[in-house]
Amino acid sequence: MTATVPPPPAPAAPPAPARAGRAARLLRRHPTDPRWVRPALLGLLAATGALYLWDLSASGWANAFYAAAAQAGSQSWEAFFYGSSDAANSITVDKPPASLWVMALSVRLFGLSPWSLLVPQALMGVATVGLLYLAVRRVAGPGAGLLAGAVLALTPVAALMFRFDNPDALLVLLMTAAAYVLTRSLERASTRGLVAVGVLLGFAFLTKTLQAVLVVPGFALVWLVAAPATLRRRVLQLLGAGAGTVVAGGWWVAVVELVPAASRPYVGGSQTNSVWELIWGYNGLGRLTGEETGSVGGAPGGGWGETGLLRLFGAEVGGQVGWLLPAALALLAAGLVTVGRAPRTDPRRAALLTWGTWLAVTGLTFSLMAGIFHAYYTVALAPAVAALVAIGGALLWRRRDRAGARLVLALVLAGTALWAWVLLGRSADFLPWLRWAVLAVGLVAALGLVVVDRLGRAVAAAVLAAGLLGGVAGPAAYAVQTAATPHTGSIPSAGPAVAGAGFAGPGGAALGRPPAAAGGAAPGGVAPGTAPGNTAVPVGPRGGAGGGPGGLLDASDVGEELVAALSEDADGYTWAAAAVGSNNAAGYQLATGLPVMAVGGFNGSDPSPTLEQFQQYVADGRVHWFVGGGLGMAGDGGSSASAEIVAWVAEHYTAQTIDGVTVYDLSRPAR
Repeated sequence: MTATVPPPPAPAAPPAPARAGRAARLLRRHPTDPRWVRPALLGLLAATGALYLWDLSASGWANAFYAAAAQAGSQSWEAFFYGSSDAANSITVDKPPASLWVMALSVRLFGLSPWSLLVPQALMGVATVGLLYLAVRRVAGPGAGLLAGAVLALTPVAALMFRFDNPDALLVLLMTAAAYVLTRSLERASTRGLVAVGVLLGFAFLTKTLQAVLVVPGFALVWLVAAPATLRRRVLQLLGAGAGTVVAGGWWVAVVELVPAASRPYVGGSQTNSVWELIWGYNGLGRLTGEETGSVGGAPGGGWGETGLLRLFGAEVGGQVGWLLPAALALLAAGLVTVGRAPRTDPRRAALLTWGTWLAVTGLTFSLMAGIFHAYYTVALAPAVAALVAIGGALLWRRRDRAGARLVLALVLAGTALWAWVLLGRSADFLPWLRWAVLAVGLVAALGLVVVDRLGRAVAAAVLAAGLLGGVAGPAAYAVQTAATPHTGSIPSAGPAVAGAGFAGPGGAALGRPPAAAGGAAPGGVAPGTAPGNTAVPVGPRGGAGGGPGGLLDASDVGEELVAALSEDADGYTWAAAAVGSNNAAGYQLATGLPVMAVGGFNGSDPSPTLEQFQQYVADGRVHWFVGGGLGMAGDGGSSASAEIVAWVAEHYTAQTIDGVTVYDLSRPAR
């Protein structure tokens, strides 16, 4: 009798690395997902990357103010830490430095170029779309997640700011990441997850200070309402998350405040060399009241555009982010009604509250703030709008067998199409046929939604596709136009020229738009860079053909002869030159690669340096040239030190013209 030999055991699969491929696992197809989900997600991310990376270098330095600070951070670790405008650390930018850290590291790795500055912003946009997909998918399914990601990617102001070097790209990424982690943590009331939310918001604070805090009340409310834990534990968890926020966002503030003023750069945007004042004043409560010391346009009564509940729907802001804003509000309300009888811990209600409070608090703040406000700030609303449209729409679509759900969907779609028709009409010269096509497709699809329960599966899918097309065609066209148009300056704006959009900066000029949209001087003859009610201090004639000085909101145009002059014997000086205003100085710094002192900071209204300090710098041989041109602004209660320096230089040194720019050689004996 032959014994039966059992077959050898199958070899064990090699263990996977503990942390390798975590990003891939997050995007892995769930076992219950249809096969088309993962290719669709990868396609969405690839298309987002293509849109945000397309001809990216056409915008040059984009915002030279931050580009120069990133350059400085790539040359000096001290400038890197503080977020200084120049590598010699005369003054910081008027924001915390988190976004500059990303750009400065990129410049250190790849050298200074538009690509090394702007590619990180574009990749942040792709990551934000991916995180929003993950957050929405957990509560509303992969289809809703894909819709949310697509709506975000095609929001015009998102297509603008994820191709620009302002802090807003990192801010939106961190807040979206916090919302995703909150959504996951709610499932098991994870303390570690909630603390991670606090840490992410702390770093968002280090990106754009109190704007990051606007989502905190809503996130805390959601945890108190929906976390599956006792009330005592929920409160303690929130206290732990608050501690995480304070530590992550406060350590840099504490260091700057504790370091003696003589041992660090001046804190730009403040009048007392205090980051605490910057947070609560110029970048904080002053934004709400309009009483911003040193500002050049913010004033009680709405010096930065008309305030009110309709501000986000007006000519200046509506085309940036407002396309689906009415739909988001309607679907938020409908979604909350739909889940009204669900348990306290229902994840769908929690998600609606997460994104709904984000939209409500941030939207109301932007609508009512009387201080400095720019249309591009509204990129912070884009993730919330996209999530609410997707979650609320998915909830109603799954109940399309009910007449009430179908009617709400139809009304929302019809209203969206009509609103897109209005928005497209504001830029009548831009694809004039599109507004009628969107209206027709949207209304037909809305009628189809009324009877979608009686249609076959294929026809119902076609109605849904037509409705989605009608809803996103308008913002998609604006987004593509935005990506195809170079944008520079401190106040960029998405989309084509819009009738009645006179506000983007002081004086009503549509500043930051392409030349065809901006049109040069502001209505009423106010030049860009000046503001009614503020004192302009001219520091030289406008430039000639070879180059030209910058202004309050744009960088200087530097000719080759001037670059050569500023670079001469630069190693013997701390600053190759000094110029009034950060943007004016940034152009010379980026052109030469040398430290250029920004006298008076961004507005020229900071007391940095004082006249006595500047005189000492000159006496010590630390500043070679003083560059005229541009404007120094005394601002609203700001320092007049820049004007005093201008007058002193003009009185004691001989003016000369190089490349059409007035300059003073401070190494020559004073007259």
